[in-house]
Amino acid sequence: MPSFDVVSRIELPEVDNAIQGALREISTRFDFKGSSCSIERDEKKLLLTADDDLKLRQVQELLRGYLSKRKVEAGAFEFQKPELASGNKVRQSVVIRQGIDRETAQKITKAIKSSKLKTQIAIQGDELRVSGKKRDQLQDTISLIKELKIELPLQFINFRD
Repeated sequence: MPSFDVVSRIELPEVDNAIQGALREISTRFDFKGSSCSIERDEKKLLLTADDDLKLRQVQELLRGYLSKRKVEAGAFEFQKPELASGNKVRQSVVIRQGIDRETAQKITKAIKSSKLKTQIAIQGDELRVSGKKRDQLQDTISLIKELKIELPLQFINFRD
């Protein structure tokens, strides 16, 4: 029985490379001269710090640019509201979203079941497994999921006949 998995994964080494490139550009740019702007990554969170709101927006744009150059989708990053930090600085947390959350998985499942496609869908933790009798049905399911316009970057892996 043909099947495939729907996942939302971000390659963290590529995120690290994008951060290093952005930090390298921050250290060489004239408008950042004398400022203390930084980007740090914990397990599933980035922390952007800057001297003021203008520099924070520039750091965000640099990070987004380097992420797109590394082919990391920006939809996986949830930018939180900026907050004031000590020493008249501005700090912003950015959450890296990995996996498909429960309500998004249920939305996808509901859309597939209401479309009357003859495929079965199962939620397996933070990913979905779709199986059907024919390969064409699975390809129709993939196109249906792409039409849903979900903000999470989705990948279709393990396509098996």
